Amino acid sequence: MGTPVFVLAGLLVHCVFLASIFDIYFTSPLVHGMTPQQTLLPSPAKRLVLFVADGLRADSLYELDSNSTPRAPFLRSILENNGSWGISHTHVPTESRPGHVALIAGFYEDVSAVAKGWKENPVEFDSVFNESRYTWSWGSPDILPMFAKGASGDHVYTFCYTAESEDFGTQDASRLDTWVFDHVKSFFNSSRNNQTLYSALNEEKVVLFLHLLGIDTNGHAHRPNSREYKENIRKVDEGVKEIASMLENFYGNDGKTAFILTSDHGMTDWGSHGAGHPSETLTPLIAWGAGVNYPQRVASQFFEDNFLKEWKLENLKRLDVNQADIAPLMASLIGVPFPLNSVGTLPLEYLNNSAYFKAESMFTNAVQILEQFKVKMTQKKETTLSFLFMPFKPLSDSEQINLLKKTRLYIQQEKYDEAVSLCKALIILALEGLSYYHTYDRLFLGLSIAMGFVGWTAYVILVIIKTHTNLTKAAQSHDKESTILLYCFAFVGMIIAFFLLIQMCPWTYYVYCLLPVPVWYAVVKELHIIQDLAANLLSLHVGRSMGFLLVCALGIETLVFSFFYRSTLTVGLLVFAGWPVITQLWVRAKTTALIWILLCVLLAIFPLMPVVGREPNIPLVIAAGLLTLLISCSFLASLCKSKNKYMNNEDLIVQFYQMLSIALSTYVVSSTHNSLQNKQGLPVLNQIISWTTLVSSSVSPLLSPTFLFQRLFSILLSLMSTYLLLSTGYEALFLLVLSGLMFVWINMEQEALQHYSFSRKPKLAVFNFSYATDIMQFRQLHLDDVRRSFFFVFFIVTAFFGTGNIASVNSFEPASVYCFLTVFSPFVMGGLLVLKVVIPFVLVSCAFEAVQVTTQLSSKSLFLIVLVISDVMALHFFFLVKDYGSWLDIGTSISHYVLVMSLTIFMMLMNGLAQLLTTKRLELSRKTKHHFT
Repeated sequence: MGTPVFVLAGLLVHCVFLASIFDIYFTSPLVHGMTPQQTLLPSPAKRLVLFVADGLRADSLYELDSNSTPRAPFLRSILENNGSWGISHTHVPTESRPGHVALIAGFYEDVSAVAKGWKENPVEFDSVFNESRYTWSWGSPDILPMFAKGASGDHVYTFCYTAESEDFGTQDASRLDTWVFDHVKSFFNSSRNNQTLYSALNEEKVVLFLHLLGIDTNGHAHRPNSREYKENIRKVDEGVKEIASMLENFYGNDGKTAFILTSDHGMTDWGSHGAGHPSETLTPLIAWGAGVNYPQRVASQFFEDNFLKEWKLENLKRLDVNQADIAPLMASLIGVPFPLNSVGTLPLEYLNNSAYFKAESMFTNAVQILEQFKVKMTQKKETTLSFLFMPFKPLSDSEQINLLKKTRLYIQQEKYDEAVSLCKALIILALEGLSYYHTYDRLFLGLSIAMGFVGWTAYVILVIIKTHTNLTKAAQSHDKESTILLYCFAFVGMIIAFFLLIQMCPWTYYVYCLLPVPVWYAVVKELHIIQDLAANLLSLHVGRSMGFLLVCALGIETLVFSFFYRSTLTVGLLVFAGWPVITQLWVRAKTTALIWILLCVLLAIFPLMPVVGREPNIPLVIAAGLLTLLISCSFLASLCKSKNKYMNNEDLIVQFYQMLSIALSTYVVSSTHNSLQNKQGLPVLNQIISWTTLVSSSVSPLLSPTFLFQRLFSILLSLMSTYLLLSTGYEALFLLVLSGLMFVWINMEQEALQHYSFSRKPKLAVFNFSYATDIMQFRQLHLDDVRRSFFFVFFIVTAFFGTGNIASVNSFEPASVYCFLTVFSPFVMGGLLVLKVVIPFVLVSCAFEAVQVTTQLSSKSLFLIVLVISDVMALHFFFLVKDYGSWLDIGTSISHYVLVMSLTIFMMLMNGLAQLLTTKRLELSRKTKHHFT
């Protein structure tokens, strides 16, 4: 298999492995075709007002200020005197879209929906809004449209401010909430002069939705413990009070309005959300008005979080719910059908109604979830061979009928408590059954992917042994055996395809299940290599072979462990620091070895530091910029001093421009930070410089000479100028130390190469990348090359987790992109944050490219070892993926697999990018240049 074909095959195989996790764990839970279920009793409320304070933490609302006064006096008086309260437990990912879907539609949205868009997703699910007679909503253009676009009929209306209003950098973001309150009041005032609108507002089954984004925006910009965040809560409290009073007056105090205030997610102390920290998953829930229970006094109550005493609420009953439970609560209050896809359980303790109403509502809830179970079971039964179908036994057809009949009998006999208990048991069984059928194919698909994974890794090892070592003999032709083997595997593939066809499986199943066939064919075809390898290994010293395998396993386990504990990287770097001493390289290059040890120790400090972005430290960014400038001046002076004949005026201009970019980036970071602190917004000049620097930094390295250190230093300066603009703290220094270590690594590998006497050591000062690609004769692999490959993978993981900037989902830090934009734009911001993560990868990949060509190895040979190491890691994480335990555990296990698979694919792409950056040059003129020969 040729190199281009192999690379393409490798990319495709790894893309399949990556995509498989979404089919196995992230498929949509939605089913369609259910009959709507509704309680046919008079509803307690004619209308519902839903306030969602985006990004509001439970403790931030409920806790008292330092002077023991409530932060939200109106809402505090409501929960003490008029309504019920508790905590709504959200699920991972704690983001706005899935949070609102859980609140309003009653189910936890699958991750795949994010890929379909953000602002204007078609509504492919039912919701309380869709079931209402009319819904009017005010707030963010990122949230409201997804519940209006695609709703059946024309009855969900939205009023949004512009996307430009969501600016992290200008005045106080609470004005977003003020906009909502003002427009709601204006809307109701104008309805008095519009008879059609007035009549619609007085209908039953009406929902008013106020999305309040100010708290979330202030939390991101200033942190939840800031004055701005806390003051925003106070303003929301005042706004809610005004709206409640206005509505009571508008409707003549008819007592038919129900109110609910909650949040889509919380926020960490450092102003982010997305993961499963309690500060993100614990959100407030306060309900009052028509049909809602009054406060319930208790002598004592116990919760593991121990917040009650701190909040001075230990004597008011706290009623906790899951976030999806709020949708059936809202539906029950205004008497609309429960959302068809809701998996929430109606929280009866919030209802102030008769026991009969509660039992009927609970029965409706149970039937509605059972309907989903029946549809899911039917779908799976129709796509599975009858003799292979294994039904969910605890909820057979007879058991369903029995539970429904018994519940209905209890209600008729006025045994309401027994009926409610039976309904809850039925809901639990139906949800378990839904999960059972939703994950029905998981084991089957998982085994297919695992077989493909193991086969691919084995094939890559065989390719390494066959083409880059002397461990095997020349292959002998066995055409007849190969033909028979081909027919056997083709027959197996046909059987698998036929089996999938008659079960009407999705097309992706064919890919996952058929992929192992050609992969294992390629492995079995090289059986002679396996036999030769086995013979060679038996002839070697068993202890040495076992020791080598043990070291490899320990190294890979260290890499795996670092995904869970960043401090593992510190241990690894300290071990790396001792490498020159262990291998006697210390004797050959004392100065280089000392610098290596120093930089390893310095880099080892960073994984022990808090995740970057939690506490911005702009002086460190400025210090990194100034230090880079100082090093640049020193490097340029050394070139001029040596009268380098390989540099001309154009090269000097490029060098000066890159130094100017570093200086401007340092200035822009400082200037932007000061401007935002003074709430003056992002200066236009700073924004222009930032975007210009970003664009030019991708081109300027290609204008520099291709001599090793000159080109690598040019790449560093270009990437550093952009990285400074994306930095908020010590990560700028991290990149500088990492780059220094990469330069020393190249020198150390040269020393190691001479130590093993592979060839004459070339002078790195005059080594030319462009001529290195012309080398036709590469040496064979050595055991030391496994160490080189491991170093590369370790440095890639260090670049990824060294500052923790995406060690978890909730480390999203909008402040990183403030030099480019402050107006909320999820895709642009996301792209810039991905670029920030990519930059350290590029530097490490370019250093690895230099190591490969200076040690006279083909890019393919060394990278194949890297591929094996990363694939073994990925396979490790594949078996660690789980769908039980806490949502944080589930999310972490899946994200680790996705991250390591993405890294593998990314490293394959980075290998090509590194070759482009190091070997190609754009000529500004046709002037003849001198080159090393």
